[in-house]
Amino acid sequence: MDLAHVLHMNGDVEEASYANNSLIQQKAISLGTSSRIKAITNLYCAVYPRSFAIAELGCSSGPNTLSVIYEVIKVVEKLCQELNHKSPEYKIFLNDLPGNDFNSVFKSLDNFKNKLRDEIETEMGPCYFFGVPGSFYDRIFPNQSLHFVHSSYSLHWLSKVPNGVDNNKSNIYVTNTSPSNVLKAYYEQFHIDFSLFLKYRAQELVEGGCMILTFLGRESDDPLALGKGSSYGWELLAMALNDMVVEGIIEEEKLNTFNIPNYYPSPSEVKLEVQTEGSFSINQMEVSEIMGADGVYNTNAFDSKSEMYESVAKGTRAIIEPLMIVHFGEGVIDEAFDRFKIILESGISKERTKITNLTITLIRKP
Repeated sequence: MDLAHVLHMNGDVEEASYANNSLIQQKAISLGTSSRIKAITNLYCAVYPRSFAIAELGCSSGPNTLSVIYEVIKVVEKLCQELNHKSPEYKIFLNDLPGNDFNSVFKSLDNFKNKLRDEIETEMGPCYFFGVPGSFYDRIFPNQSLHFVHSSYSLHWLSKVPNGVDNNKSNIYVTNTSPSNVLKAYYEQFHIDFSLFLKYRAQELVEGGCMILTFLGRESDDPLALGKGSSYGWELLAMALNDMVVEGIIEEEKLNTFNIPNYYPSPSEVKLEVQTEGSFSINQMEVSEIMGADGVYNTNAFDSKSEMYESVAKGTRAIIEPLMIVHFGEGVIDEAFDRFKIILESGISKERTKITNLTITLIRKP
């Protein structure tokens, strides 16, 4: 499976679209607000760019896509007013894989610009937007062309399913029942991918440029101490798929050859890769938590717990459905997520999950 051609979040604005089912991602972005404001303030005051280049990597589509861009511009405009500086022009690069719903993003740009102009009291510089399709595990921008790079909930996606995990029977991710070689393969792929990501961004950022990355991760250095953490949803989805194998709805071989291309690193693993690659200094590293569905969803907005878990299931479907359709076929998707919702109700409601976020602020060394 060539992930670069099939991996994308569900597009458009349908019921199972990413745009309508990305509250967890929105929560994670909001948790990093203070770090971003501090980093943007320091960057602007160190560089005073007349043309400010910002890249959002793994932008997807929906309300989260432009939220950080909006925040960055407001911070810079406030600084310009305080320092009596002329507003810079903004070059905004939106990157994701080619299957991303860029059309929805482009259609929202006029509203975005109008909202900015309404909220900023002085005349701001022009905003130029660019869509940049391609994998961020390759070069995607010219040398020293960017001042600020942001990516949230994207870098836990690997460039491919690791090699040598065919013996991860009945699992779709790393679990306590996975053979040791599976864990090693997942970590090795993360090492390869993240080191390339750092290498290429170092070439694309100006000296002193800033990069803020938020991963889905784990707290423990023990990769098997997963508990009810970020990967727990994949365990529950695997339960639904295994039930469908038992009932003959899905072929066993199909399940045994399906593995999620994610890796949830620990803080020490992220730090090690940054220090080993060597192009960036670590300005700040934060670990934050979102406690289960109740920490994301407004429970008062639902008539029942069942309705809330249906929203959780839709959020998972918005992320993984395109990969599942390619592997299993479209005909089993509704059934798989109906079962997943039932398992969510009986499983997560008994023990609260904990989603761990790792946010790291990096500065490009001279």
